Amino acid sequence: MTATRPRDLLVVALVVAVLANLAVRLSYESLPGFPLLAGVTLGVLGVAELVGGNLLRARIRRKPGTRPVEPLVAARAVVLAKASSLGGAVVAGAWAGLLAYVLPRASTVSAAASDTASGAVGLVCALALVGGALWLEHCCRAPDDGDPRHP
Repeated sequence: MTATRPRDLLVVALVVAVLANLAVRLSYESLPGFPLLAGVTLGVLGVAELVGGNLLRARIRRKPGTRPVEPLVAARAVVLAKASSLGGAVVAGAWAGLLAYVLPRASTVSAAASDTASGAVGLVCALALVGGALWLEHCCRAPDDGDPRHP
């Protein structure tokens, strides 16, 4: 299995941003307002993956006071990280597509101003999920066999 490349996630996010922007352009008048904290759940998941990655990394590197990691646990963590990074890229693209539409209209349309704040929070939280997922995936790497610090 290869490591997730940020470039691939960026391509996914850009494609979704274009599609989301097109959908928003066609239907913005009929959409309800977006809640300000709509994207916070993804931010919480990103922080959880960041913390989980640090804990798992210590166990993989067999730091004193930690239990060794079962291979299946590490494999599940990698699958979670890969799925989360892709999902976060999709959602980040959707929020970016919304922002591309509402940001220029925020000074003249009050609904667009409110949706701009929601889109910014959602985009930041989706990017936090991508970052946490990439960190978790990085932490699941086995230490190099030739590294004397990690016997």
